[in-house]
Amino acid sequence: MGSDGPAFYDDDERFARYVTQRARLDNPNDTLEAPVIDGLVGDPASLRVLDLGCGDGRFGRVLLERGAARYVGVEGSRRMAEAARRMLCGTAGDVVEADLEEWPMPRAAFDLVVSRLVLHYLADLAPVLRRAADALVPGGRCVLSVEHPVITSCARGWPPGQPRRDWIVDDYFEVGARDTEWLGGEVRKYHRTVEDYFTALQRAGFTVEALRESRPERARFVDDDTYARRCRIPLFLFLAGRRD
Repeated sequence: MGSDGPAFYDDDERFARYVTQRARLDNPNDTLEAPVIDGLVGDPASLRVLDLGCGDGRFGRVLLERGAARYVGVEGSRRMAEAARRMLCGTAGDVVEADLEEWPMPRAAFDLVVSRLVLHYLADLAPVLRRAADALVPGGRCVLSVEHPVITSCARGWPPGQPRRDWIVDDYFEVGARDTEWLGGEVRKYHRTVEDYFTALQRAGFTVEALRESRPERARFVDDDTYARRCRIPLFLFLAGRRD
């Protein structure tokens, strides 16, 4: 059985591999995920931001440098929370170490809720999204990214420790837990369809305003082969909604 998200990243070797992965040239977080998130978030000036699964806190620092009035990052991994506190030291950002599925979010306290590549680690998404809606003021926005369902559906065709060259989409409508090899360990994720994510956001009380995929832009890549691989299949799914 794979480790859940927070426990997975608390392992010293996996955390070190994660840091190395994020620093790699043409890594997908920087070339594919960040540009879309930045576009969907827009200008954060004067916004109070809640980040569900803040990781090492680097996005919080960016938002505060761009003028966000407040930033609270919630992180279930002890190692990630420690890194986030270091990243946000000397800023107006706060870090809460807590399980997203259990943390009682303050009501009507934020203008923007973001969650980047975290929600596919949660077994029960609906209550988290409902609490996220309650944490927003009326008209507040939610922006999220997850691993694309064509990726989470099936891990066959991915040799451990090697770049993935072939993708198999199978058992797409069989939603639920998937154990996947990643960073030298086995992590548990939860597969949902595109429709499931869209509907979950609506049922939580959001009007969905945008749905995006990780279409690559050539100018963001140094390596031709990496760009060509990223053109073959979407790695990430993005949704943005406004609280009714």
